[in-house]
Amino acid sequence: MKNLTIYLKSILIPIILGGIVGIIISQFMDYNTLIKPFLAPPSFVFPVVWTILYILMGISYGILESNSLTSLDINLIYYLQLAVNALWSIFFFVLKWRLFSFIWILLLAALVIIMIIKFYKKNTISGLLQIPYILWVLFASYLNLSFYLLNR
Repeated sequence: MKNLTIYLKSILIPIILGGIVGIIISQFMDYNTLIKPFLAPPSFVFPVVWTILYILMGISYGILESNSLTSLDINLIYYLQLAVNALWSIFFFVLKWRLFSFIWILLLAALVIIMIIKFYKKNTISGLLQIPYILWVLFASYLNLSFYLLNR
């Protein structure tokens, strides 16, 4: 039962944070009016992908938490990347700081890579569960820069 609580908490934190950010940015969403780069998915794809990624993030962190493998550096990198992730959406969609958002998402990518390495060293599966996240962040980086260049 303790592990179930740990996993629920670990999964719900990123999902709730993502949901709050989604509600905030939905009022400012201009994705459908932007000139889109090659490979830009339709807008309905994003909440589906992010929900899956948040679940994987939560499971990954939950593995460490349930096995008493978390530490200050693990907690710091995990929650820092969540905050940087949430702020990216605000910068890109609400403030429309497209170039700054690109620099910010590169910071996010660096943090996610560090997180993957730290998680992997503690538990292989925990680290591997984050691979779809970094792949999506790198794809989002391409989209971010492309949106900036096409819509300035």
